[in-house]
Amino acid sequence: MENQRRVLSEVAVRRGWEIVHTYRDAGISGAKGRERRPAFDAALQDAVRRRFDVLMCWSIDRLGRSTAMVAGALAELEAAGVAIYADREAMDATTPHGRAMLQMAAVFAELERSMIRERVLAGLARARAAGHKLGRPMVSAKTEAAIRARLKTGEGMVKIARAPGVGVSTVQRVRNEAHQTSAN
Repeated sequence: MENQRRVLSEVAVRRGWEIVHTYRDAGISGAKGRERRPAFDAALQDAVRRRFDVLMCWSIDRLGRSTAMVAGALAELEAAGVAIYADREAMDATTPHGRAMLQMAAVFAELERSMIRERVLAGLARARAAGHKLGRPMVSAKTEAAIRARLKTGEGMVKIARAPGVGVSTVQRVRNEAHQTSAN
């Protein structure tokens, strides 16, 4: 991410653009919708408020991984009078040709995401067919009993999880199962 910021800063200097804000959804996939990407949503809202003239991004797939998502963002930016610059594709959407090229790049980003997904699913299917168990390993009945006992003392989830060396989600699962059993 720092490399992307540095390159875009250099582009801004060369073009005489002032960077007014940097939007980062660190650790959030471009495949997520706008509602799950707060910085992306803020960028589009700021575009509508005309807080900047050009939205710079490292690559078009930073806007989204689906053609529809990218096309929607491009339409919203265009309606706000904001141009987009995508460095990796060296495309400047201030022209009709540049907008068309960005939309084609979005198609390829979506294709790439679909191909990655297919490969992952094929790998999981191959592992299942070979008899490999997927997911986290189950904890022993003895460990679950120790977790239940500690839950009754009112200890915190993180502290309980550390003692037997399990994840907090395991403690939550054991707690939820205990609540379901007592409710029945």
